Amino acid sequence: MNFDAIKASILGIVTAHIELFKAAVLGIVEGLTEFVPVSSTGHLLLMEHFLGFGDDDFGKSFAILIQLGAILALLTIYFGRLLRLATGMFTQWAAARFVIGVLLAFIPAAVIGALAHSFIKAKLFDVRVVCVMFILGGFVLLWVDRKNLQARFHDATEFTLPMYLGVGFIQCLAMVPGVSRSGATIVGAMLFGADRRSAAEFSFWLAMPTMIGAFAYELYKSGADFTGANKLVIAVGFIMSFICGWIVVKTFLGYVSRHSFALFAWWRIVIGTAGLFALFLSR
Repeated sequence: MNFDAIKASILGIVTAHIELFKAAVLGIVEGLTEFVPVSSTGHLLLMEHFLGFGDDDFGKSFAILIQLGAILALLTIYFGRLLRLATGMFTQWAAARFVIGVLLAFIPAAVIGALAHSFIKAKLFDVRVVCVMFILGGFVLLWVDRKNLQARFHDATEFTLPMYLGVGFIQCLAMVPGVSRSGATIVGAMLFGADRRSAAEFSFWLAMPTMIGAFAYELYKSGADFTGANKLVIAVGFIMSFICGWIVVKTFLGYVSRHSFALFAWWRIVIGTAGLFALFLSR
């Protein structure tokens, strides 16, 4: 009996199960954080760093690829409204205008993201950057909450076209991991005159083309490098991301209608500070 072969086989099975467990945990984190202003990518990068998940290239790609689970959760919840927009945009100016507005908001991220993709992954996917952006973003949320802004818009479909474009440019700040795509969108919309609920809902609408585009581009750039084992790991993260993302989308708008963003702001500040401290200790 070849005990070395048996030992190697058992070790391989255990290692594979550990990787799947880590992928499940990361999928849960992605789903819970994607649509709230705390930066899902930042949380994933921190957890990948401290869990030792995957190699550098796969870890960076995994954080983007499992976002499709969360976005599909959003699409299933908004399917009826999407269908009405698709059928009404050719006959109703209000529907066509909103579709144009979402596309205007999407264009800056599409252009800048495609041009800066390599630089962002090589230079900015750094846990130190994430921690600093967590803290700064938390203080920005507290600042916006305390500004007592006077809302002029209470429906995400009624923003002006220049406002949609302006929010799109502000969303580009979230290409720095730790800033938060939803956080940048929400803050931008509120500074332009939206109330908390409509700003949060527009972040959902803008997430659809932005996240699908990021997923498709990442799959195009890195898909050939994925092995069969990595595909299984991504599938596990995807499923958990879908389930948790669905729960968050169903509850988030109701929460922000009644509460400020203070909970998310302080969460960012605490996690960012703890992350910097952990990095300092692990040097």
